[in-house]
Amino acid sequence: MKEFYKKQQGLIKRLTNETFKFDERIKEGWFSAVYFLKTKKIVEEHLADNVVTMQFFQKSDAVLCGSDEAIALLHTFAENPENLEIHALQDGDKIKPYEAVLTVKGPYQDFGFLEGIIDGILGRRTSVATNVYDVVKAGRTNGDQKPIIFMGDRDDHYTQQSGDGYAAYIGGSTAQATHAMNEWWGKKGIGTMPHALVQMFKGDIVAATRAYQETFPEDELIALVDYNNDVVADSLKVARYFGEELKGVRVDTSGQMVDKYFFRNQHIMGSFDPRGVNPQLIFALRHALDEEGFQHVKIVVSGGFTQEKIEKFESLHVPVDMYGVGSNLLRVNIGFTGDNVELNGEGEAKQGRKLNPNPRLEKVEYPNG
Repeated sequence: MKEFYKKQQGLIKRLTNETFKFDERIKEGWFSAVYFLKTKKIVEEHLADNVVTMQFFQKSDAVLCGSDEAIALLHTFAENPENLEIHALQDGDKIKPYEAVLTVKGPYQDFGFLEGIIDGILGRRTSVATNVYDVVKAGRTNGDQKPIIFMGDRDDHYTQQSGDGYAAYIGGSTAQATHAMNEWWGKKGIGTMPHALVQMFKGDIVAATRAYQETFPEDELIALVDYNNDVVADSLKVARYFGEELKGVRVDTSGQMVDKYFFRNQHIMGSFDPRGVNPQLIFALRHALDEEGFQHVKIVVSGGFTQEKIEKFESLHVPVDMYGVGSNLLRVNIGFTGDNVELNGEGEAKQGRKLNPNPRLEKVEYPNG
């Protein structure tokens, strides 16, 4: 897993402190729970010679992401980070419930206040990576992998884009929608046209696509064809005009809309939900394009796609060439826990927790690199 995705961009070495734009207030404890800050002060005054081992885990089958970021956080904001003993798995590793993914050994007062921040990093990044991995897996049929575009720019705060884009990359997405999403792994965002472009050409899909081509002649020409809620008719319009130059059409019909195609063909209604991007609409679109000799035009779909919806499309062999997925990939549904499990070399943990040795953990040298 990690070898496949990280070797693509030469990322077998861990990402370093230079990658992450941390808020300097982390050092002051601004983002740490107050009880961690109080514990830090108590330990400094009463137990300064303590050495603890902190262990991080979660409770699902998942794809780990955020380990490089957590290590860089420790190396940037822990006190005396060169003296910490850190062992960690790699971003992209598949992990099991309760498996230790990161351990940190050292004086509690040097790093303990970072526990909650590390939990949050690992939880969010692993959630996104796992969500994307599951969607990518859903789009794989008979060895044929459908590309997955991560389109989550509008579904969360913009400051999350770089980390979420990297997590999506670790999970296996093909491309991301913004430059920020690609920042940590050295690529640029991709995209064609939004509904706003078609709107400014008063719904004239041919005029909008022609303007796009004239402005970005090096791009693959992909037209957005659902603005007028007439996907088949508008796809044929642009295909007839551009011919071989048109590489694809994107369908993004709202889940509350019924495409005009079905009103022209009411005899097929009654046995399925005609709203949004549905299998019958895509079958009809593919048939119409092929019938006029446009077999080369690919079909991209977006809008409300989840792992379950992609699995349904693939099980029905719906002729989709690429999926665009957004908000459903950003659900934070995996939570990490950091526990102190050793004190001065001896087992000491709250009831129900103990050191869980993991031979897969790799020692991390300081400085991180």
